[in-house]
Amino acid sequence: MKQKSWAAFKSIAGVLAVMAWLVSISPLPASALNIPEKLTYDLTWTGIKAGTATQEIIDDGNSIRVVSTVRSADWISVFFPVEDNVESSLAKAEPPQLGLPNHFRMKVREGSHRRDREIIFDQKNLKAQYIDHIGGGKATLDILQNTYDAYSSFFYVRTLKLEVGKSVFVNILDNKKLWNVEVKVVKKEKLHTALGEVNTIQVRPIMKSEGIFDRKGAIDIWLTDDDKRIPVRMKTKVKIGSVTATLVKLN
Repeated sequence: MKQKSWAAFKSIAGVLAVMAWLVSISPLPASALNIPEKLTYDLTWTGIKAGTATQEIIDDGNSIRVVSTVRSADWISVFFPVEDNVESSLAKAEPPQLGLPNHFRMKVREGSHRRDREIIFDQKNLKAQYIDHIGGGKATLDILQNTYDAYSSFFYVRTLKLEVGKSVFVNILDNKKLWNVEVKVVKKEKLHTALGEVNTIQVRPIMKSEGIFDRKGAIDIWLTDDDKRIPVRMKTKVKIGSVTATLVKLN
């Protein structure tokens, strides 16, 4: 049972950050983000609460910061504690646009596994400095225009126009590699949520990177079908059952 729980929670730990793959190369702005904003989620595995996650966007005066935290529930922390912190800093831009990232930092603890990685972006010269603070690796990488880190891109997609039946292809820098990821806009659907009954639009990024999440596959994400584009639910299949992130609080 412990081995099954560990494997499932490794997927839970990345479920919110998986949303970060949603970013268009040349988007049409559709809405503006509410800043500040804090979203809190319950993470469940096969119907059992396994943890809590938050996503937050903050205006600190000089830049926009987006911050994610994931914490395991007490019953999992006994044998597989999870404490994940991801933060990205972006240049300011005129609404509804969201500026490009200039700094990314990911600190992960999942059981005995640790990761501490940093990316410093030079958007003007299309370069990025990658630093592995635990493994000791460093690299200078070429990037493309409109390149985002794996986390901040999620907030960017919420400003975009999404059309059912169409796909967008995205450029994400993750784990020293540029990935071109397909994001499918699947359908519209009405859901009962913490915000009441809302109309949503379902999107499905097709994962390729093994960097931030150590997994491949697809995840379904439901955003409110309005100018706020609030993510109210995320769901992904794992080897045993499925993992769901459900919005429980909006600040």
